[in-house]
Amino acid sequence: MKMKYLVLITSLVMFTKLNGFTQTNSKFKEIKIQTSAQCEMCKERIEEALAFEKGVKNSELDLDSKIIEVIYYPGKTNPEKIRKAISKAGYDADDILADKKAYKKLPLCCRKPEEE
Repeated sequence: MKMKYLVLITSLVMFTKLNGFTQTNSKFKEIKIQTSAQCEMCKERIEEALAFEKGVKNSELDLDSKIIEVIYYPGKTNPEKIRKAISKAGYDADDILADKKAYKKLPLCCRKPEEE
């Protein structure tokens, strides 16, 4: 009889922890942003800039589409701040143009083809 209670209690504790884990992960949101990235160096530069952005959990840039998927915690940041961080790294982010000073510091291969 004691063994049944022990199994039941253990099961309840495990279910509660797993359920809590799922709820914690659901607090994050995802956004997709069109960038002006050109090469692997761009990818590294943008992902590194977002790694230092408060509230960003993960980012992954697809160079073929130039779209970056960002998983973030909305209590700490928002899509506008994420776009501005990309802009400050020297790249366009949706309708926000790259910061001019940061853009001028980019290597030539990272600049937009129409401006070379």
